[in-house]
Amino acid sequence: MKKVLYLLSFLFLSNTFAQTAVFDSLLKKHVDTDGNVNYAAFKKDENKLQSYLDYLAKTSPADTWSKNREKAFWINAYNAYTIKLILDHYPLKSILKIKKKGKDAWNITFAKVGGNIYTLNEIEHEILRKKFNDPKIHVGVNCASASCPQLGNFAFTEANYHAKTTELMKKFINDPSRNKIAENILFLSKIFEWFKEDFTKKGSLISFLNKYANTKINKGAKISHLEYNWNLNEK
Repeated sequence: MKKVLYLLSFLFLSNTFAQTAVFDSLLKKHVDTDGNVNYAAFKKDENKLQSYLDYLAKTSPADTWSKNREKAFWINAYNAYTIKLILDHYPLKSILKIKKKGKDAWNITFAKVGGNIYTLNEIEHEILRKKFNDPKIHVGVNCASASCPQLGNFAFTEANYHAKTTELMKKFINDPSRNKIAENILFLSKIFEWFKEDFTKKGSLISFLNKYANTKINKGAKISHLEYNWNLNEK
């Protein structure tokens, strides 16, 4: 019996690695190093994306999974279904143009994971934000828009989650098209306004930014927020 359980566990783990590798290969192929997506080319690989979505539809995180593995799983799911949503409506200029029965893109129930169907908002806010209390989730999930933290051209895994989200947070905070950082004045992404509570649970917003910013920010720096660009993050 133990051998059977071990074999089943091994096969499940192998399938997880294989399917994550499929998504990883698609991101490497169709997303550049700045996070811009070639959606026109991605459409030609919709069958491969669907194979990954089929895996998600029948897979649930196990109680034995580490936090990083589970976060990686749900962030990949969010990003894969966001891409699917864009491809289903492509060409379009903005994700804001997507509507279904009066609901916007984040409130359409369509993302199948582990036998359940979720909205993108449920994955982000009810699962990722509520369960893990990790502000770096905000540079993991991607809303397919120009002002979003860039989409990584890789899939997240248990092994790379910490390093990759740290790398993306540094890129996001120090990217002058998304945040303008100086010692005494800041023009920040709206993300730091919308989700301020996520970034200030262990200190001030400025102390959080100083972990990643190339410029040392003074405690009394004045903070304003930039207009959010919802144009598609298209290559």
